[in-house]
Amino acid sequence: MAKERTLTILKPDCVRKNLIGEVTRRIQEAGFSIVAMKMTRLTKDTAGGFYAVHKERPFFGELVEFMSSGPCVPMILEKENAVADFRKLIGATNPAEADKGTIRADFADSLGENIIHGSDSVENGKIEAAYFFTESDVVANKA
Repeated sequence: MAKERTLTILKPDCVRKNLIGEVTRRIQEAGFSIVAMKMTRLTKDTAGGFYAVHKERPFFGELVEFMSSGPCVPMILEKENAVADFRKLIGATNPAEADKGTIRADFADSLGENIIHGSDSVENGKIEAAYFFTESDVVANKA
C-alpha cells in the first residue's frame, strides 16, 4: 500500500491548553511521520478562505472567529492509509460522540472547539496542505 498524506491543524484551543506536545506525541506514536509543520496565526480572511467550503453553513462565522483567535499548528502527516487512520485517531467532530481514547474525546471541550482538524479525503488533504505549505516545505521521511 502506498503512503498517503493528510493535513492536520492543531487548533487555537489546542495551543492555548499547551497540548501541542501531547497531541503530536500521540500522532507520532500512531505511526504518522510529520513531513511539514509550522506555527501560524490565521487572519479572519485566511481562516475564511480555508473553510470556504462551509461558507453557507450557520456555524461559518463562529468557526472563522475561533480559528483566527490565536495561533495554530498545521502539519502534513504521512503514513499508509493516512486519512482513514487519522480520522480514527482524532475521533468524531463532536467530542461528545468521539470514541474513548481519541484525541477529541480526551481533550476537546465542544463541537466548536474540538482541538484538531483532519482532512476528510486524500484529495482534500492535498488542497488543504497547499493552503499552508509549498512542496519545498515538505521534508520527505526516508524511514
